[in-house]
Amino acid sequence: MNAVGHGGAPSFLAMAKSPRPGTVKSRLQPLLGPLRRAELQAELIRHTTAVTTAHTTRTYLAYAPNDGKDAISTAVPTGVRLLSQHGEDLGQRLAAAVTDASTDGADPLLVVGTDAPSLTDDPLSAAFTSLEHHDVALGPALEGGYHLIGLRAPHTSLFALEPDVRCTDRVLAAARALADGEGLSMRLPRPLPDLDTPEDATALLTEPALPTPIAALLQPQETP
Repeated sequence: MNAVGHGGAPSFLAMAKSPRPGTVKSRLQPLLGPLRRAELQAELIRHTTAVTTAHTTRTYLAYAPNDGKDAISTAVPTGVRLLSQHGEDLGQRLAAAVTDASTDGADPLLVVGTDAPSLTDDPLSAAFTSLEHHDVALGPALEGGYHLIGLRAPHTSLFALEPDVRCTDRVLAAARALADGEGLSMRLPRPLPDLDTPEDATALLTEPALPTPIAALLQPQETP
């Protein structure tokens, strides 16, 4: 993956909770027990950071504020820079992590979650290519949110969504409206499916790009 046109080396920032049983992927409870959900979270972190670190020397992972560094360090490759999230809500934590990464020299920056297990190099490359000519790249998620946001500069105001919008199918539209309001040009790479519910898991099992370790964890468990 090449640097974008204005000369900055591409960097990645992943946001994630530590893979602790009983604290992650709660909406998958009907499908998976707490230990298996924790294993899944660890694999999602490994997959996301493996994809990003394969194409840049600068990848950050911002872990949830109540998680210790040791709890998440075992799930990330050597060289990933760990940041502690801080802020009252997800929007504030995203803004703070972007600011911390930017202060460390990470511009342009591609922010990704770990809930898009079919993520490959192609959408990442498309997002960075978009930043050659646009201020923002938003990668839509199929349920109405977004799985990535690329920023040529730290436009942290794009994370200032109203509480009744966050975690709904209006997130993408709201972020686009914020960008339009600031006069920022935008490009939308192709959408990807998220993994939040048992229905998402069933649909993803037919996805060719789904990594084998994640597919194995999503298989229905046999009842004793």
